[in-house]
Amino acid sequence: RMDGALVLDAQGELWVREGRRVRAGERVVVGSAEDGSEGVFVNMAYLATGGEGEFKFMTSEVSREKPIDYAHMARLLVEERERGYPIWVTGPALVHSRARMDMTWFVENGFVGALLAGNAVAVHDIEASIYNTTLGMSGGGKATSGGHGLHMRAINRVRQAGSIAKAVEAGIITNGIMHACVKHQIPFVLTGSIRDDGPLPDVVTDNLAAQDAMRRHAVKATMAVLVATALHAIATGNMLPSFVTEADGSLRELPTICVDSSEFVVSKLKDRGTHQAFGVVTNAQDFMHILRLYVERELASRAAAAKPA
Repeated sequence: RMDGALVLDAQGELWVREGRRVRAGERVVVGSAEDGSEGVFVNMAYLATGGEGEFKFMTSEVSREKPIDYAHMARLLVEERERGYPIWVTGPALVHSRARMDMTWFVENGFVGALLAGNAVAVHDIEASIYNTTLGMSGGGKATSGGHGLHMRAINRVRQAGSIAKAVEAGIITNGIMHACVKHQIPFVLTGSIRDDGPLPDVVTDNLAAQDAMRRHAVKATMAVLVATALHAIATGNMLPSFVTEADGSLRELPTICVDSSEFVVSKLKDRGTHQAFGVVTNAQDFMHILRLYVERELASRAAAAKPA
């Protein structure tokens, strides 16, 4: 992971710790030679061949004109459902853009190991369940009378119930992403910011506690899908390991998909250390609709191949 120090403890074991967790007097691995002749040696065997695979700042190539291999992403997602722990990191644009039901489908069908998001994702998803609006906007994208206050009414309904899970149990939340997470026991981490309305009672408002909560899932991740959220995507990317250790001890790259309508966001993620990220420059609605279509095709293809002749 990024933003960590190698600390050698008294027993001779190495630990990766964040700077805020390193204490005075602890032995920290350091080095000043780039070629690994002292301090830290970077093993290039697991990176790209040709000498171009090492981590560098500001070398990504992201363009909305590049083709998107949805079939490949669908295969990866189906494989991770069977063998791993795919985490999803989403922003509120996913809900506003009417990709909400697609995200719900992925949760219900086992493609989500954990959901990491902010207060707004849950708020507008719950607003959609109760009032059929998101930030007061109807399903057709039109403003509704009095709609500007509906997200606050949704927050208050959940706060009155005590939690998102209790609101689901009480029949207040009857559909959507958070409903599916509760019903299918999918863990979620909602982190707060200073501009949040409410927030919902499940939101972790302490910044350091929120980072710890997100990390508990990031360290277990075998795949990551980051959709329409710049800050959460970069934060999670910095926590993700670059590789996954298989049962036989071999390593494979941790597949990471970053989706945003802005090339800037995808480049920013790759330029800050998540070198393995596959950038998709498109809007959340198109991505979710098409990815679901290809996943359904992949599942149908595998089912057909499994049938006896």
